[in-house]
Parts: sequence; structure tokens; C-alpha cells
Amino acid sequence: MSVPSLLDHVVIAGPDLAALVAWFAKRTGVTAAPGGVHPTGTANALVALTVDGRRAPHYVELIGPDPDRAEAALPTTFGIHELDAPLIVTYAIHPADIDGVVAGARARGYDPGDVWDLSRRRPDGVLLEWRLTRGDTGFEAPFLIDWGTPTQPGRDDLPALGLPDGSLAEVVPGAPAGFRLTVRTAAGATVTL
Repeated sequence: MSVPSLLDHVVIAGPDLAALVAWFAKRTGVTAAPGGVHPTGTANALVALTVDGRRAPHYVELIGPDPDRAEAALPTTFGIHELDAPLIVTYAIHPADIDGVVAGARARGYDPGDVWDLSRRRPDGVLLEWRLTRGDTGFEAPFLIDWGTPTQPGRDDLPALGLPDGSLAEVVPGAPAGFRLTVRTAAGATVTL
């Protein structure tokens, strides 16, 4: 499967963010950079994805409970409260007109969910704003995202992994999230998560 031009990011969730970052680093040799904290009780770490060695608007989001959250209960975002190990849970696409895509999908009988405004502060203090759908899709379909300011995180100065031969994933019927992510390390090794 080639890299979809609308791909924004792949989401890997886990019940403990530090353990998730360590799990990812052990498999890929790359330690994800801290991304920030969300108002939903989650925090993330990010790794850019390059295509043919060039930065592209694609990245991997590692997401887990914010270790400094006020509530003891695990957040329900991406089913984190039900996970006992890291899992690729979904991916996001970035259409040019999120509102138009939502309206078109609804006209054809599919509801991707309402568009919500969200934001978080990056570790450098910059406010990152975006809009996304959060429909009850059960992760069988990607969610939609539209970046506001300042830019899409995949273009930030993040540690990076390559997408080998322009491919992103292998569709695996019956796999927990339905696909596996394949990346190329800086040493040239191919790793499938």
C-alpha cells in the first residue's frame, strides 16, 4: 500500500506513555519527542515520517495517559483505558476541506462525526490548534483532521523514521487495528510494528 497523499498521522496508543515511548524506541531505535498534553487526560510523543528521505506532513503519534493528569482513572481516548499493551489504533487523514468532506460523507449515508476544535501547548509553549472528527467509528475508518496553527507536527524538528519504498502499511484482516506500520530506521533496517 503506498502512502496516501491525505495521510496525516498514525496513532499508537498504550496504557503508559513512558512505557510506550520505550517500547517504540526498542523496536525502531528512535525515541519519540514529547508532544504535549491534551485536555482529555492524555499526553503524546511524536516521530516524523519521511518519504524518500524528505520531510512530509506525516508522523506517528504515541499517545497514553498524561502522567500528571488530575483524575486517577485512565482516559478513554482511543480505548486507552482498555489497553494492556501498545497498539496501532487508528490513523488520521487531512482533507483540504474537512467540513465539505463531512457533509459529503453524510449525504452518502456515512457519518464521520462532528468536527471539534481542539488545542494543546507544545513543550516550547506554542499553542497548536486543530479541528477533527471524533465519530463513533470503532476505528474501522480513519478520523479527519484539519490543522490550524502553527503547522502540522510532521514538519516540526522531530526525530524521524522513513517510509520504505513509499509504502505505509500492510492491510492485515483480523489484526487488532487491521494494519501494521512498516518503517525504515536510520541504519536502513525495515521494522514492522
